[in-house]
Amino acid sequence: MNVRDDFDPRIHEHYMEQALNEAAAAGAEDEVPIGAIIVHEGAVGEPRVIAAAHNQREQLRDPTAHAEMLAITQAAQALNNWRLENCTLYVTLEPCPMCAGAIVLARIPRVVYGAADPKAGAAETLFTLLNDARLNHRAEIVRGVLGDRCGQILSDFFARKRQSRSAGDS
Repeated sequence: MNVRDDFDPRIHEHYMEQALNEAAAAGAEDEVPIGAIIVHEGAVGEPRVIAAAHNQREQLRDPTAHAEMLAITQAAQALNNWRLENCTLYVTLEPCPMCAGAIVLARIPRVVYGAADPKAGAAETLFTLLNDARLNHRAEIVRGVLGDRCGQILSDFFARKRQSRSAGDS
């Protein structure tokens, strides 16, 4: 498995903070609070954010409207290319199989995620799609960046959901 962390951890944390801001925006919209940022490391100048998205499945009534999928679409439009080479995807939760498949198809070379997903993680936890030698592309993985905070925003969201459901049952 390819795992790379040759960047200054503060850089990863900086971009993960932006993904957490997207996650908070999702939570404010009563969406599962997952956020994603795509950074392009172009030949000219500093790396720049070319996509920022959060879950919008409820709002768009679209099961594919995961943060990563929306960010990948934005990034492809920003670069006018479906190949997202020289990009890094930052996401607050380990990608699911659908998102991992899209990451492979978009040729994203690096994925940085916060919290592991024991129920649907397809980067490392349940599946290793991002590093499957049978596929034509593999991504480098950096795990656990601001992982506690990324996991806490999800835990808090679902605790509020359970609490409001039980309050409605009374």
